[in-house]
Amino acid sequence: MAESKLLSVEGLRLTVARSRLEVVKGISFDVAPGEIVGIVGESGSGKTLAARAIMALEPPAISRTAGTIRFDGQELTQLSPSDLRRLRGARIGMVFQEPMTSLNPSMLIGRQLDEGLALHRKLSAEERQTLVLDMLRRVGIRDPEGALVSYPHQFSGGMRQRIMLASVMLLQPALLVADEPTTALDAVVQRDVLELMVELTRARGTAVLMISHDLSMVARYTDRIIVMCKGEIVEEGKTQDLLRQPKHPYTQKLLAAMPRRLPAREIPPTATPIVEVRELVVDYHGRQGFFRKEAGKRALHGIDLFIKPREVVALVGGSGSGKTTLGRAIAGLLNPSGGDIRYAGRSIAPPRSEGWTDYRFNCQMVFQDPYSSLDPRMTIGALVREALRQVPSMSARDKAERVHEVLREVGLSKDYEDRFPHELSGGQRQRVAIARAVVRRPAFVIADEPVSALDVTVRAQVLDLFADLQQRHGFSCLFISHDLGVVEQVADRVIVMQDGHIVEEGSRDAIFDRPQHPYTRQLLSAIPALETTASGGVRLKWRLDAERVAHSSVVA
Repeated sequence: MAESKLLSVEGLRLTVARSRLEVVKGISFDVAPGEIVGIVGESGSGKTLAARAIMALEPPAISRTAGTIRFDGQELTQLSPSDLRRLRGARIGMVFQEPMTSLNPSMLIGRQLDEGLALHRKLSAEERQTLVLDMLRRVGIRDPEGALVSYPHQFSGGMRQRIMLASVMLLQPALLVADEPTTALDAVVQRDVLELMVELTRARGTAVLMISHDLSMVARYTDRIIVMCKGEIVEEGKTQDLLRQPKHPYTQKLLAAMPRRLPAREIPPTATPIVEVRELVVDYHGRQGFFRKEAGKRALHGIDLFIKPREVVALVGGSGSGKTTLGRAIAGLLNPSGGDIRYAGRSIAPPRSEGWTDYRFNCQMVFQDPYSSLDPRMTIGALVREALRQVPSMSARDKAERVHEVLREVGLSKDYEDRFPHELSGGQRQRVAIARAVVRRPAFVIADEPVSALDVTVRAQVLDLFADLQQRHGFSCLFISHDLGVVEQVADRVIVMQDGHIVEEGSRDAIFDRPQHPYTRQLLSAIPALETTASGGVRLKWRLDAERVAHSSVVA
């Protein structure tokens, strides 16, 4: 008699071998055939470790000290390494968070897709290639034959995630474990990848265990939710019921941290924008080889924009739209091919002019990944103090006091000054990056995806901090993001980019409530929002009803 539970985890405990610290504390959960179950929680809650333990893929430093894992009636904890290898891929597949690190960069795509079929299926090379080409077409790769002889770095993030999904679904597993499958993708690509995943799994009756901190995504695509906190399951239930009436304080805390639209601010009118861009063009030149020359690409096509004093302007668009290129060009990190950038009414070109020097002192940038933008060999105090190096009017004592002051403003005590970046959490490192940007009291800050890598509650804390600092010090901000929920909370005005062009711009309320351009409507309809209910919970809210009907029919 077949079991009604495809996967059953009972009393699972995972411990750090050296310190004996328990990171997963006796959790139990089930997944039925064909069911989509979401596991949510903050970073460090144990959700990824619990999912990896199903396939015995936990790190070497982590050991299972108790519990059973039964899959399709078979006890996985008793299997030998060779039996586990036969099970992985063939019966249990996994889609990892970052496909660039999970796909082999030195192997052609065709060979990587063929590898699993050759290992687990008794098929000829021609039959395997036919299956691979068919799957690549199903996941939306336009040139499947060309993809077979390409490398992972030749594809965008969304295409790589499609290829990763194709490699897993080729073997038609009974269970798919998806670990943050769309974290780094923009809204439209997120929707496409997730709906493709749901379509493929439902067609084959595959169950899905989806690990994510994106509550709106989990609310849209899962049947049931498991909430984890500090290695324990604190609440679980049907998705709609749990979101509508959360019972545990931690679940309520997660839902309360979701971005929400605040009342529109009044920006005082001014004759002179703090920053103005006129007809900005950026070209990337092709590489010259021995036998051929790659064609160049125009990334920005004559961009015009302005930012008023104290205004927060959000720049949104899909991957490859040119928004990060525009931000880096405005910051002076890229040399434009044409056009003009003006600060306080003066052109900042050519470089090293008086206007340029003044602008660079008054323009600071917060990068997406603070871990790679903070020097790992410098202490936190030295990193923040470095921004004051070219301020001759400040004494060493003044600089030390300013560093203490700004660290207090971002919620870090004086004790953090002697620590190094690796000793801080992701949220704390982002606070340091913000502190370094505002310590000079700049007039203009560029924030490039400053919260995309943070979980829900830390993101809310950083956004509140950023808004408080912006209100206190009055700097203007260009806020680059693909997270529309975050943009809806922080922006005064929104600029939408597509393929290096500005296709629409306007006030936040006008863009979100009355979008005019088809691409803006596509962006807004891609991912649902969560709307607060009277009971303290949330429910799915679609911004554009016409698109909601179209998208729901895809995954019905």
